[in-house]
Formats: sequence, C-alpha cells, structure tokens
Amino acid sequence: MSDLRDHAEDIHEQFSDHIDIDVDDVEERLSTLVDEYKVPLDEARRSVTSHYLDEAGMERDALGGGSGSNDHVQVADVDEDEQWIDVTAKVVDLWDPRSDAVAQVGLLGDESGTIKFTAFASSDLPKLEEDAVYALGNLVTDEYQGNYSVKLNRTTTIEQLDEDIEVGDDSTTVEGALVAMQSGSGLIKRCPEEDCTRVLQNGRCSEHGEVEGEFDLRIKGVVDDGVDAHEVIFDKETTEAITGISLEEAKDMAMDALDTTVVADEIRDLVIGTYYRVSGPTFGRYVLADDVEQLSEPVDATAALERARSM
Repeated sequence: MSDLRDHAEDIHEQFSDHIDIDVDDVEERLSTLVDEYKVPLDEARRSVTSHYLDEAGMERDALGGGSGSNDHVQVADVDEDEQWIDVTAKVVDLWDPRSDAVAQVGLLGDESGTIKFTAFASSDLPKLEEDAVYALGNLVTDEYQGNYSVKLNRTTTIEQLDEDIEVGDDSTTVEGALVAMQSGSGLIKRCPEEDCTRVLQNGRCSEHGEVEGEFDLRIKGVVDDGVDAHEVIFDKETTEAITGISLEEAKDMAMDALDTTVVADEIRDLVIGTYYRVSGPTFGRYVLADDVEQLSEPVDATAALERARSM
C-alpha cells in the first residue's frame, strides 16, 4: 500500500464519524498536491486535513485523543507530527504573540531540553506562569521544516506542581564570521492564518494558498568558525539589534524603492565579514540566535567563504 493510501485512510478514519467522506477522494486530493504541485507529503496531509475540518465545521483539536491515554514523553523525544502527548515541564520563557489569536507562546523545558509551545486564545486556558512547573495533558505535536513544537488546545489539562525541574541545556554557541546570507533573508512576509508562520513564496502559503501576508525581518546566515560553517537564523529582534534597522524602517526602505530586495542588500553590507558570538537552540540544521554578541576579531574570510559556497 502506498504512503498516499496510508495517509488517506488515516484521514478517512479521523472524519468518517463526522462527515460523508470517501477514502478515494481523500487519496486523490493528496495525490494532486504531491504529484502535480510537488507539495511535501506532510504539508499535503495538513492541507487536506484542514479542508475536511472546514467541511465538518470542526476545530483541529476535536480530532484529538482522549486525556489519560497518551504517552508521557520528554520534550527532546518529540519527533512526530500530530501526536497527542503528555509532558511535565517548566515554563522557561514567554514572549509576546505575533497574533491576537495566540494567547501565549514560549518555551517549555525538562531534563532533556526545551521545546516551543503555543496556546491559542480560542482554547480559553489558564495562563502559564514563567518558571512554574506543570503537568500538561493532551498536547498536540507540530512540525515545520524539521522543527517540532507543541500546541495547547481546549482539551489540554493543566496542573501546576509544587516542584522544580533542572532544565537540560540544549543550546549551541557559535563564534565566527558571518560570511553569507541565504535566500529568504531581509524583509519577508509570513502567512497571517492562525497557527501558521510560514514564509510566503510569491504571495502564497504552502498550506493556505494566496494570502495578504504580514511583514517580518530576519537573516538566514552562515557563520564560519574557521573549521565549520554553521547555518544561523536571526529573528526580527536579533536582526534589528545587529543591523540597527527596525522592521518599520525596512518597510519604508522597500516602499521607497518599490523593491523588497533593497533591505537584504543593505543588511548584507552591514553584517557580512563581521564576527559574532551566537547562542541558541538548534532547530533542524539551523541555530536560532537567541543571544548575539559582536566580536572585534579581524576576519580572514577566504577559506570561510569557500566553505559557505559549498553548503
């Protein structure tokens, strides 16, 4: 049985009690996305599932498993998409949500490391407090470009515990010259749909199609330490910090030039050849730059540039 058929039957089983659904139709939808539009299978499954959720008038968390029947896992062991799990974890960090649809977003941690979590406003859950430890039941795992996270939903159970957890250190520190910027750097647009932060390609989200998009600023760079080249993502805050260019200024630059590429060109002139110490967690092949310090070491970038070109 093909992978497409396996996924089609899984989707059919999820919805068969809610709507009249034919497994052949599900497989055909998957095939169209995967074979004709070259959409990755996991993205195609997500898109088809969203279609049937809309058709059934259901929320995604309505598909979930029952509380108490899930595996209790450590956060570093999360390696599958759309799994229902229980965790005991400490709230390591909280930051401001980018969307009104999100109630909280931050990092959960246990002895194995950390993982991003998102709680949506529509779920109407109690707020988690930073540095508190919780037994969390019925979370849903999520995956995007090899990066895993967990989502709290309306079925999630939350119990604050009177204990502490020594959170494992899964961060990486890289020191070296920023020798290259990859495609997708500068002023970008992300999908504005709830629970989606995908970068738009030609005005399209791989899951939600054509959308208006919300501006964001980032650098996808290559930092060379003299031995290895490391791929690093600087988010809006760290990009603003090392360039002195705010998101609003970047938008003004692009508007004046009628071209968003001027922002990436300006950033490139400011940062290429500069030495940085970058620390943060590793997501897939990227180091996420949480802390950045500019160093004053001179740069001999010839060998580093050769390594960057070979990546």
